[in-house]
Amino acid sequence: MADEKKKKKIDYTRAWAEARSLIWSYRWRLLLGLGLMLLSRAASMVLPYSTKFLVDNVFGQRQFEMLKWIALAVGLSTVVQAVTSFTLSQVLGVAAQRAITEMRKRVQAHIERLPTAYFDSTQTGQLISRIMRDAEGIRNLVGTGLGQIIGGLLSALVSMTFLFYLNWKITLITLAVLSVFGFVLSYAFRQLRPLFRDRGEIEAQVTGRLNEGLGGIRIVKAYTAEKREELSFARGAHRLFRNIAKSMTGVSATGAFASVIIGAISVVMIYFGGSAVIANMQDPTQGMTSGDFTMYIAFTIFMVIPIVDLANIGTQITEAFAGLDRISEVFAMRTETDEDAAKPHLPNIDGTINFENVHFEYEENVPVLKGISFHSEAGKTTALVGSSGSGKSTILSLVLNFIQPTRGKISIDGRDLQSVKLQDYRRHLGVVLQDNFLFDGTILDNIRFSNPEASFEEIQEVCKIANADEFIEGFPEKYKTIVGERGVKLSGGQKQRIAIARALLANPRILILDEATSSLDSESEALIQEGLNRLRQGRTTFVIAHRLSTIRSADQILVVEAGEILERGTHEDLIKLDGRYKQLYDKQYKFEQNLFVNPGEEIKTRDSFSATKL
Repeated sequence: MADEKKKKKIDYTRAWAEARSLIWSYRWRLLLGLGLMLLSRAASMVLPYSTKFLVDNVFGQRQFEMLKWIALAVGLSTVVQAVTSFTLSQVLGVAAQRAITEMRKRVQAHIERLPTAYFDSTQTGQLISRIMRDAEGIRNLVGTGLGQIIGGLLSALVSMTFLFYLNWKITLITLAVLSVFGFVLSYAFRQLRPLFRDRGEIEAQVTGRLNEGLGGIRIVKAYTAEKREELSFARGAHRLFRNIAKSMTGVSATGAFASVIIGAISVVMIYFGGSAVIANMQDPTQGMTSGDFTMYIAFTIFMVIPIVDLANIGTQITEAFAGLDRISEVFAMRTETDEDAAKPHLPNIDGTINFENVHFEYEENVPVLKGISFHSEAGKTTALVGSSGSGKSTILSLVLNFIQPTRGKISIDGRDLQSVKLQDYRRHLGVVLQDNFLFDGTILDNIRFSNPEASFEEIQEVCKIANADEFIEGFPEKYKTIVGERGVKLSGGQKQRIAIARALLANPRILILDEATSSLDSESEALIQEGLNRLRQGRTTFVIAHRLSTIRSADQILVVEAGEILERGTHEDLIKLDGRYKQLYDKQYKFEQNLFVNPGEEIKTRDSFSATKL
C-alpha cells in the first residue's frame, strides 16, 4: 500500500516550470493585458468613490451643481471600462489561442518522435486527448484567467487602502473573515487538482476505447458485439461521471462557502458600520457619515468580489495545471531525436545487415528471440519462414529499428545500428507491412507519402510495377480517388498494391516485405512478382511470405522456430536437407499437386492452401 501511494505521488515541479516558461514566452502581451486590466480597474473605482459625494454633498449639503459632474465622471469611467475590456479580450484571448495552438504542435511533435514501443502500449485515443484536450486549459494561464487574478488582487488592495482610511476597525474584522475563506480555498484547490488530473486520464482512456470500438466497427458488427461495446463504454462513462460529480461537489462547496463569507461580511458591515453611522448622528466628530458608510459598502464589494471570484478562476487555473502535469510527463520522455543527438550522421549505405547473437524480450524473462545470428549481404534477399509466432516479424522490427535488442548486436555496413542516427538510417528503408495502413486521402497522396517530391510520371511508373495502375485507372477519379479511413473503400488486394507502390517510390536501399502479397490472389501475385523481382535487384531485401513461390528466388532462407534459426540456405539446399523447410514445402505444394485436376482449378486449389503460414 505504501508503494502504491508513493507511485501515485506526483512531481508538480515540471508543471510549474512549464507554466513559467509559457508565461515568460507571452510576457509582453501579458504585461499589456495587465496594463489594460489596471486601467479598467482604476476606472471602476470612480463609481464607489463618487457615492460619498452623492450622498453627503449632493443630497446632504444640497450641492446640486455637482450632480452632473458626478454623472459625467461615472459615464466616462464606464466607457473606459468597456473599451479596455474589449481590447483586453482581444489581446489576451488571441494570445491564449496562439499558446494553445503552439502547445498542441509541441506535444504532437514530441509524441511523434517517441520510440515505437510507446505506441505499442498506448491507445491512440489517449494520445489524441493529450494533444488536443490537455493543452486547452492553458488559456487560463495566458488568457484572461491569470489577468483577472492579478487585476482582482490589485483592485482588492486598492479597495482595502480606502477601507482602512474610512474605518480600520471594521476592515480588520472583514479581513479576518476573508482569511478563513483564503485557507479554505487553498485547501480546496489542493484537493481538486488531483481530481482534474484524474479526469484527464479517464477521458483519455474512454476516448481511446471508443476510438478502438469505432475503428473496428466491422468486427463489432460481425460478432454482434454491440452490447459488449456499450457496456465497456458505459463503465468508462460512469467512471468519468463519478470523477466529475466529485469535483463538482468540491467546486459547489467552495461556492457555497463563498456565499457564507459574503453573508458574514454583510453582517459585519451592517452591525459595525450601522453603529458607526449612529454614533456620527449623535456626535458629528465620531463614527462615519452616511456618505462614508455608502462608500465603505461600495469599496467592500470591490474588495470582496474579486477575492470570492478566485473560487471560480482558481478552479480554472487548477484545471490548467492538471493538464500541464500530464503534458510535462510527455515532455519528460526521451524521444528518438534525443537519442540521435549525440550520434554521428549516417552517409549513404550499401545495405549489409549483420545480426550477432541477438536476443529480444517484449516482457522480462519471456524470450522471443534466442541468439539470432545471420549475415545479409548488400543487394541480396533474405527470406524468413516459419510458423506463426516464431519471431519472424520481430526480426523485421529489429531491422527497422522499431525495437532494440535485449542482448546482442545488429550492424549496418559494419557499424552498430544503435550508434547511428535513426532518421538517417530510416531514409534508406522501404516498407510493406502486413497491416497496410492508408491515410484518409487520395490514392496519389498515399503513394507520394514515401517521397513527397516525386513526379506524377514516377508515381505512374511504380504503380505499373505494383500492378496497381489497372484498378486505379478504372476509378472515375483515378489517382484522386478518396480511399477512406485506413483505406476502407479499397479491397485488401488494392490496398496491398498501393502499399507496394509507396515502397517502390521511396527507392530504398533496404526493402522490407512482410507478407507483401498476402492479400493478393494467385493471378495478381504472379502479375507483380516480376516487378518485385526487378525491385529487389541491387537492394538488400527481407521477405516474409506464406507462399513459397514468393521466396524461392531468395539468396538465403532462414527457417525460424520458437525464436531460433533452425535451418538456413537456398531453396534447393533446404530441400536437400530434408528438414523443417522440406516439411513446409511438402505440406503446401506436394499435397496440392496431388489435387490439381486442370489448370482452371489450380489457382482455386492453391489459394485454398495458401493459409499455411511459413
